[in-house]
Amino acid sequence: MKNLQAIFWMVVTTLLFAIVTGIVRYIGSDIPAPVAAFIRYIISTIFFIPLIVRMFIFERNRRNRRVYWSRGLAHGFGVILWFFAMARIPVSEVTAIGYITPIFVSIAAFIFLKETLSISIIGALAICMIGMIIIIRPTTSGIATGQLSMIIATLFFAASYILAKKLSETESTLEILVALNFIVTLTLAPFAIAFWVTPSLQEVLFLGVVALFATAGHFTMTIALKLAPITITQPISYVQIVWASGIGFIFFGETISLWFTLGAALIILSSLYVTYTSSANQNKDLRSLAAKN
Repeated sequence: MKNLQAIFWMVVTTLLFAIVTGIVRYIGSDIPAPVAAFIRYIISTIFFIPLIVRMFIFERNRRNRRVYWSRGLAHGFGVILWFFAMARIPVSEVTAIGYITPIFVSIAAFIFLKETLSISIIGALAICMIGMIIIIRPTTSGIATGQLSMIIATLFFAASYILAKKLSETESTLEILVALNFIVTLTLAPFAIAFWVTPSLQEVLFLGVVALFATAGHFTMTIALKLAPITITQPISYVQIVWASGIGFIFFGETISLWFTLGAALIILSSLYVTYTSSANQNKDLRSLAAKN
């Protein structure tokens, strides 16, 4: 049952993050990317000041402090590279390249967290990867700086995800979320100062909504990580590209090509397969336990 609950929360997470992408696209490029990212994170951080004071001042010797900082720095650098890529290559391409992250996450979870990587999960990852390749249809013209920065960003995000899983074993969901917002804000601050442009009130309000949905997304993602292994939850993150395409079609008039439909179908089918196999395996374990008793 926990696996199904984790999958549900991951689906919710993908929807929340897709909404964030849509709002950021609506805001446009009037605000420099580091400034927009900094405002988004500092808005979230302001609401958590009492907890930040407790965690980072009164509990300076708390356990996992190094893991908290490592995750925040990794995520912060990933955000910087993500915004760098956003300014140089299409949003759809940034999103598609971002789906390399689950491959790195699942492999790293197998190596460092000793999580099981079953044949069914390997197959789901492979099918998701094929779906992503069909959607982006890479050429032989080489890798642009924006593409390279996004690929590197996926490594940082994978590290952030793995460290979040590590923290979820002992730390509360709220504490993990608070620490991430605070440390990423500190990481982004010097870049925001270097490129500072004062935003309008409307832009600040939109970024506040972004902060709300993004914070909720990190909260639901952490819940999912507490309920099931990364190798179960991570393939479900591919569903985000389906939400994103729907938002693009409805609100921005983007057309959906046959290639995209084929790739999205593979992503959905593989995610459903993960849901089915995880549920079947868990029910099998419960039946075995009942038989022993």
